[in-house]
Amino acid sequence: MKDDLKIQAQATLNGFIDSSNIFIDSTHIKASANKKKYNKIEIDMQAKKYQDLLDKEINEDRLKHGKSPLCEVKNEEVKKKEKIESNTDKDSGMFFKNEKEKCFAYLAHTACDNNNFILDFHITSGNIHDSVAFSDLYQKIKQNIKHPISAIAIDAGYITPYICKTLLDDNIIPAIPYKRPMTKKGFFKKYEYVYDEYYDCYLCPNNKILKYSTTNRDGYREYKSNVFDCKNCMYVKKCTNSKSNQKILTRHIWQDYIEEANHLRYKTEVKKIYQKRKETIERVFADAKEKHGMRYTKLRGLQKIKMEV
Repeated sequence: MKDDLKIQAQATLNGFIDSSNIFIDSTHIKASANKKKYNKIEIDMQAKKYQDLLDKEINEDRLKHGKSPLCEVKNEEVKKKEKIESNTDKDSGMFFKNEKEKCFAYLAHTACDNNNFILDFHITSGNIHDSVAFSDLYQKIKQNIKHPISAIAIDAGYITPYICKTLLDDNIIPAIPYKRPMTKKGFFKKYEYVYDEYYDCYLCPNNKILKYSTTNRDGYREYKSNVFDCKNCMYVKKCTNSKSNQKILTRHIWQDYIEEANHLRYKTEVKKIYQKRKETIERVFADAKEKHGMRYTKLRGLQKIKMEV
């Protein structure tokens, strides 16, 4: 790794590396493990790496709205989740290509510059989401890149309140794509409910008010409609499936950062940066798989995969 950094420093010194714009994405490496041989185990859900910062701002938001701070989560209250663990390579993770295809794999989260030079990478099991792995890779980039970064192009999987906040707070433009609303067919889209920043409330398509209710432990403010308004509303079936006919909307305390990132994506220069992904990071992955045999690995264990990558 030290030799790699020396080479990278020489390439930067001689003008080969242009890190003004950085492109981040991940690609899967199929593990040497039978997808049919596994155990389902129950593990504790890990706290987010930025949980302390989030908890602090959640409590500040609750106090601002006249609510009491949240109590600390006790060990016995920690949420559990089910994990599929390979019998052959326990460090790998079940990766779902689509609804039908799945395999045990590793993910190579990678960053490259304008000229396709790989700046750094971070290896995780195949069941780790891109947005979770972003923080480790981003910290490596910040540590090694000494020149100012203008923009970072990321795919839809990275569009989270924390990532947008992190980049914008560091004066880096997040070059992001359009993300389709995850709404059931036949129901109003979230953007059809208008947020009023001054009064801190939402207006539904029938011009009824959804008032602030609380800020939950995940950092989302909850806005609830008046049940009596909804019962007599002609649009209620397009609005909610709730038995009480009450509509609940959520808004993250860092939602403003996502809205700013979405506003910036309409700028011509930001569009050009995002479109360059196919010439940079996607080309890096294509070369890795076609020329360097990285479609799959014969090695087992996270450390050996890191060495191979």
